[in-house]
Order: sequence, then structure tokens, then C-alpha cells
Amino acid sequence: MPLTISNNSAVASASYYLDKNQKNLQQSIKRLASGKRIVGANEDPGTLSVVMKLNAAVNRLSGARNNVQNGISFVEVQDGVLETVGRIVGRMAELKGMATQDPMKRSQDVESYNNEFVDLQKQLYDISNQTFNGVSLFANFATDSSGAVTSTQVEFKGDTSKDNTIEIFTSSEGSTGTKVSLYRVGILSALTIDAASLTTAKSGASGVTGTVFGLFRNSSAALGAGYAEISLNTSGLSMGVFEQAVANIAYLRAQTGGGMSRLNFASESISSMETNLRSAIGRIEDVDIAAESANLAKYSILTQASAAMVAQANSSNDIALMLLR
Repeated sequence: MPLTISNNSAVASASYYLDKNQKNLQQSIKRLASGKRIVGANEDPGTLSVVMKLNAAVNRLSGARNNVQNGISFVEVQDGVLETVGRIVGRMAELKGMATQDPMKRSQDVESYNNEFVDLQKQLYDISNQTFNGVSLFANFATDSSGAVTSTQVEFKGDTSKDNTIEIFTSSEGSTGTKVSLYRVGILSALTIDAASLTTAKSGASGVTGTVFGLFRNSSAALGAGYAEISLNTSGLSMGVFEQAVANIAYLRAQTGGGMSRLNFASESISSMETNLRSAIGRIEDVDIAAESANLAKYSILTQASAAMVAQANSSNDIALMLLR
């Protein structure tokens, strides 16, 4: 029987399976290293598209959650300031009582109380100009360059004009989705009381205009034409004025608390949606570690076996060459 040397089909077959097993082994290594079932667009284009869309939705929800958290911080700061305002008004009422209802007080004592009373009015005006990250906490009277009041349009309740409203987007749809409106309340108007009817004056006038009292004072400039400064001895300044002012502050705090409550629920809803979306993404693209580890061991053994078979198949050619020597 003649000895012939031709193409070694055994080598070709063994080489084919060696290449195939090496590719499968590399794929298993990539999946285990990345933790992802899909490591290339060519593996499952449809599923990869779904995962990309879900990841984009998660990113949008994360942005909405940050917006809501900033809104919560805003109303928390606003409520803290309103609490301080309530304590200041309470102290002013206490000074009024000590100065005018105690016959044992001398004129020097009354003057000391009045100095504190005036300083507290200035503090209330300064508080009304506080900001949160550059955004005004309250909607107040318009002033000119010198600080004098030029407009008193902001009212105590119901002022929802665009300039006094902050909209917090609470969904991944942005401006077209759900939102929570926070109002920069008119704190100076809340401190403006009509002494005759003990109601909030809609004009927002500071000082005395008829029987209207504003429990604040601008420390840097005049409050404008027709605005008078008040003191403990101002005629008509009764305890009822302070009581109404405290009631107004309580109303504003309740309004702020309502916005805070809604934002907290919105934050919980967003966090729940974000968690569920991340879970869905994980179910779609995360690799099964146990199964893939088994595949890694399998393809590692097959690769070694294939390499051995290639070597064995090549050895037949060496035997043929030995006979030619």
C-alpha cells in the first residue's frame, strides 16, 4: 500500500474546534469579568436596545430625585426661617406687654425695651431677604436702588404669580410630567396687620397708614412715602396685632409643610421606581454567575483537549516524514 501525504483532515477538524472553544472561553471570561450577559451589540441587539432605554430612564429619574431633594432642602430652610420669625414676633409681643402693662417700669426701662423692639423689626426685614443658593426664600415688596419700597403688590395669601412660584419636576418626563409648585410666600405682607379689624392688610403697607401696622423696619433705607415707623408706644398697637401676625406665620408654616410632605412622597415614589427599573435591568443583562462559571470550566477543559488533539493530529505527519529518511 503506497504511503501518501495529503491534507490532514484530522488537524483541520481539531483546529476548528480549538478555535471555537477558545472563543467560547474568552466570551465566558468577558461575561464573568463584566458581570453582564451581553458584552457586545452583536450578541443580542434587541435586548441591548431595551437595556439602553431603561438605563436612560433611570438616569432621568436620578435627575428628578436630585431636583426633589433640592426642593425639600428649600422648604426646610424656609420653614426654619418662618419658625424664627414666629419667635421674634412672640418676643415683640412680650416686650409690648412688659413696656405698657407693668406700672412698675420706669421710662428708662421702657426705652431699653423699645430699642430691642426696633432691632427686632430690622431683623424681620433682613430675614425677608434671605436666599437659598441664590434663590429668594420669600416674595417681598419691590424696592429701588436705595432699598426704599416702591411696590407692595405681594399679598399674604393666594399670590401664585410666576415670579413667586418655583416648580419642582418630580418625574422622568421633565416639564411635561408631574410637578410640585412651591410658593415664595409674602412674609412682609403676613406681618402687615390692620389694627382696627385685626386682619391681614392686603396693601402690604409697612409702618402706619391709618390703622395698618407693619411689624418690620428697613435698617438701610426709608420704607417709602407714607410709611411710618412704629414703636412700643405707637397708638393702636394692641396685642391683637401680634396675635394675628403669629397666626399668619403659622398659616405660612402649614403651607410650607404641605409642600414638604408632597415632596417627601414624590421622593419616595421616584426612589421606588428607580429601584424597580434597576432590578428590571439586572434581570435582563446580569450574567448568571453559577452557570457562567460552569461554562468557563467546560470551555477551559475543551480548549485544552482540542489543543492536545491538534498536537496529536500533527504527529501523524511526523511519522510519515520519518519513513522518508
